[in-house]
Amino acid sequence: MHVQEMIATHPHVRGNTNDALIRCIEACYECAQICTSCADACLGEDMVKELTQCIRLNLDCADVCLATGSVSSRRTGTNELTIKRMIETCAEACRLCGDECQKHAQMHEHCRICADACRRCEQACREAADTITPTLQ
Repeated sequence: MHVQEMIATHPHVRGNTNDALIRCIEACYECAQICTSCADACLGEDMVKELTQCIRLNLDCADVCLATGSVSSRRTGTNELTIKRMIETCAEACRLCGDECQKHAQMHEHCRICADACRRCEQACREAADTITPTLQ
């Protein structure tokens, strides 16, 4: 992906990137796309009523991942506390969505794929959160 390249060129970064945060941003955008697609696939299933909670968590996770990716991509100024909390919230949204999708993974391949993406994003978020030390402003 081009996240590393883009952030490294930011005038306030000047090549000094947080690689764990870059991986987190990439995972967030990937997870958002996969969760959106999984929700849509769930809507196409005959047993859509039984997938209501899965669809809800897919869409919530996608929205949280997109917001987290956007907030975490901004390098002008400082807002580490918000970034860290967004990343921690994203990890939790991914855990919840991944757990729900895993319940349906045996029956629906799209849920298995989504559960895997959620696990990757959760891990990337937890690793990135550990690298951020908010400063009091």
